[in-house]
Amino acid sequence: MKKAHLLLLLMFAFVFSCNNEKKKEEKEEVSKPNVLFIAVDDLNNWISPIDNFSNVKTPNFDRLAKMGVTFTNAHVQAPLCGPSRASLMTGLRPSTTGIYGMTPDNKIRRAGNPATKDITFLPEYFEENGYHTMGVGKLFHIHAPDSVFNESGGRVKGFGPYPKKRFVWDGFGKGIRGTHGRTSTDWGAFPESDTLMPDHQSVNWVTERLQRNYDKPFFMGLGFLRVHVPLYVPQKWFDMYPLEAIQTPPYKSDDLNDIPPVGMQINDLPMMPSTEWAKESGEWKKIVQAYLACMSYVDYELGRVLDALEQSKYADNTVVVLWSDHGYRLGEKGTFAKHALWETATKAPLMFAGPNLPKGKKINAPVEMLSIYPTLLELSGLPVYERNEGNSLVAMMENDEGLEEARAITTFGMNNHAIKVNGFRYIQYEDGTEELYNHSTDPNEWTNEANNPKFKNKIETLKTFLPKTNVKWDSESNYTFQPYFVEQKKRVNGL
Repeated sequence: MKKAHLLLLLMFAFVFSCNNEKKKEEKEEVSKPNVLFIAVDDLNNWISPIDNFSNVKTPNFDRLAKMGVTFTNAHVQAPLCGPSRASLMTGLRPSTTGIYGMTPDNKIRRAGNPATKDITFLPEYFEENGYHTMGVGKLFHIHAPDSVFNESGGRVKGFGPYPKKRFVWDGFGKGIRGTHGRTSTDWGAFPESDTLMPDHQSVNWVTERLQRNYDKPFFMGLGFLRVHVPLYVPQKWFDMYPLEAIQTPPYKSDDLNDIPPVGMQINDLPMMPSTEWAKESGEWKKIVQAYLACMSYVDYELGRVLDALEQSKYADNTVVVLWSDHGYRLGEKGTFAKHALWETATKAPLMFAGPNLPKGKKINAPVEMLSIYPTLLELSGLPVYERNEGNSLVAMMENDEGLEEARAITTFGMNNHAIKVNGFRYIQYEDGTEELYNHSTDPNEWTNEANNPKFKNKIETLKTFLPKTNVKWDSESNYTFQPYFVEQKKRVNGL
């Protein structure tokens, strides 16, 4: 009888111990920070916490900047949305994956690509480590590969809403049908109400989910469509920017005279408005006005997200990261587009906020969007993912570590790279031709110093940072919008 009683006590103690251990694990899991992951399409550095261009009105970007750390010199790994987002979500460089162009979301990870065939996407890594994952809007090139999120709000197709007829630009410009793609580039006040914008609906989706209860930490992705063209938002956002007060960015008509032929091929975008056309037609200020209006609209929607977070039970235990997939040229270097290895196309906002991070801090050292994946893992207390090619920015944010050695690499097609270090940008094209810009004297990158003997040693040093791996184009990755990339893929892949 005594033995039976003792056995019963031991069994009770064992069950009690197991339950306590389980509760402890559940408590630790719930105490991990949530992640709010915000992507803004085509957003350059004109926002008020960074450049404050032409008195742009973006108070909620300012608000987020005060909550955490702003990187004023962050650069994308490709100046094009598809490969830029694929790089960020895989943690791999375009030169490693061969994803230099647009790749269907479901084709990024596939048996035919040795680099990505077994890669774990950023949201999946969080799910594997006990997170509930959710996403809405444009996060990968379209939305997301199937089953990447536990909950998906999807994405409205395209970049509408669209009026029945374009306001200004026909989408072809001087481009040749069948040779050059048609662009969504256009600008004007449309539609009548913010509630008709897909981004408004995406924020509604996020707001509703921030009001729910979760038994585990969450990873929530929100992808804004604006400020991607067409530059359509309701009239009230245009009214904030009277045309007479609009500034236009620096421009030099003979700026491209010292650019190598490959650089000129890449910059050949006849379907886009040219700066000379915009000047002659009187549309330049109107395009800038429309871009600023779109910025202020996105800022408003960001404010709605921050309000929802602050009013939720998750306000004090959520890491927020906001980023863009590339910069955008608004007349610089002769056109209105991303599509380049120059500063205005590769530089984009990057902001972090969350528990234990400094508040209101700005870092001017060059960093990479590739660092978002490992940074979020460290901020969330998750194990390092050994496949990541980027470096965590936590030590830089908290202790200013690595500022002097910081650099960023951008790739546009196979073997075309830009290296950004403090004070310089070096570009090397596939044929070995080069550009070098000294930002201390030439912030607009108007003078190519690649042939200046004074910088020979600097160039040799910068060359050592070029990617050692440069794989051929992935078979599922294409960029038919630009003839140069169509020809390059055929040539290097032997098609």
